[in-house]
Amino acid sequence: MRVAIVENTKVSHLGQVGVALAEAGVMIEVFRPYLDGKLPDPQGDYVGLVVFGGEQSAVDDALHPYLPALAREMRAFDAAGRSVLGICLGAQLLARAWGAANHVGTSREFGWQTIETTEAAASDPVLGAVPRAFPSFEWHSDHYDLPQSATRLAANSAAENQAFRVGNRSWGMQFHFEVSRAVAAAWNRRFPKEVEARHPGWLSEFDALAARHAPASDAAGLALARAWVAQL
Repeated sequence: MRVAIVENTKVSHLGQVGVALAEAGVMIEVFRPYLDGKLPDPQGDYVGLVVFGGEQSAVDDALHPYLPALAREMRAFDAAGRSVLGICLGAQLLARAWGAANHVGTSREFGWQTIETTEAAASDPVLGAVPRAFPSFEWHSDHYDLPQSATRLAANSAAENQAFRVGNRSWGMQFHFEVSRAVAAAWNRRFPKEVEARHPGWLSEFDALAARHAPASDAAGLALARAWVAQL
């Protein structure tokens, strides 16, 4: 089996998604359209598509002209019967692909936050793998409306559409469930000024915050990743 991975920034980590794919023996092919505009073919020999986050907004077409095509391809993968997973920017693009509006700068979250699943999540093959409430890592300023045909699967006070299912086999998650403690620590090293700007004192508080939240977050993230991989 082979899954197409779309990275939207030069510092991406597959995190818990990579762990689950490796456990299942799934091969990956990585695309970096922010460099060359190349995207996977929905009719290729892929069983799924994962679209990761990035610093751009999902409607930043002037600076990133590949974004409309990526949104269309996410829907085309679903139409072809392939499983689709959008994380953060990927979720925003999935919402766009299904006709929902994106909102720039309306929802700002950073660090480990509580995610609460909806009643519909209990029977969902992916979100049903986690507790009713769990911590997960957030780093976003934008959010999106729920597509008309979608099912809301998770929310919190900052973003009402933290997770949703749409189409045949597509899931979008605003939160970075792929981010383990190790990935968060790597982001600290790579983006010290940015994380401090988001959360003054973050670097000095990180070890204590990670000790409090990362074990449950890492477990939930891996459960979600394994549940999505099981849909391939």
